[in-house]
Amino acid sequence: MIPSDGRTGAAVLGTFVDALDWDEVLARIGSWAASRESRYVCISNAHSVVTASRDSKFQSVLSQADLVMADGAPVAWMLRRLGFPMQQRINGPDLMWRYCEEASHSGQLIYLFGSTPETMGRLTARLVAAFPGLRIGGAWSPPFRPLTMQEDAQCVTAINASGAHMVFVSLGCPKQEHWMAEHRGQIHAVMIGVGAAFDFHSGAIPRAPRWMQDVGLEWMHRLISEPWRLWKRYLITNTVFVLKAALQLSRLWILGSR
Repeated sequence: MIPSDGRTGAAVLGTFVDALDWDEVLARIGSWAASRESRYVCISNAHSVVTASRDSKFQSVLSQADLVMADGAPVAWMLRRLGFPMQQRINGPDLMWRYCEEASHSGQLIYLFGSTPETMGRLTARLVAAFPGLRIGGAWSPPFRPLTMQEDAQCVTAINASGAHMVFVSLGCPKQEHWMAEHRGQIHAVMIGVGAAFDFHSGAIPRAPRWMQDVGLEWMHRLISEPWRLWKRYLITNTVFVLKAALQLSRLWILGSR
């Protein structure tokens, strides 16, 4: 589905992905956050768009997001093939880190939602050490079960009372995207689903070396690090992505050659 609000981008396997560079992304979310607008941003990789192509409810969540960024080399590669040759990879961990750096200077306040209490403790300590001026309004690790209505209401109240401008959500895909969509209009802040960013920045899971990130092989490092959990996502889902992407591009080529 293509948004009708003038956004620039293209559909990747049926999911609209915005074509923006790092400066544009940071400026846009920073402006929304300054006004504490209730918005949500999805960071989508091959797993996300393949899941959306099979799950209409999840695709609806992505189509209604205020921004959908190209996380993962395959999605950024597809955008380049679809008319945006300079498209960069906008990934969750780097977006969180860059925003925290800017927030430490602007005074905007962040809130952390997700992961485990142990990871959250290490994460907040590292963020404060890296960005002394950063204001963290709160951090909450929800239980690994659906929240009761009372718990959910308490969570919304706590986030809003903190005065947070930005809420980083690390619940994993597609849980974090559904959570953000359900809370737009309730939480008075920008919500960004950042996937494994909490684990990376806390040191719970080692991140791929920069050279692997730069050449699009971060997925391989994650697969080697957690093969028992991620083998299906990367080996099967990535294969499906390649096949569906090839089909999409071939259809566009056929239409263009007529």
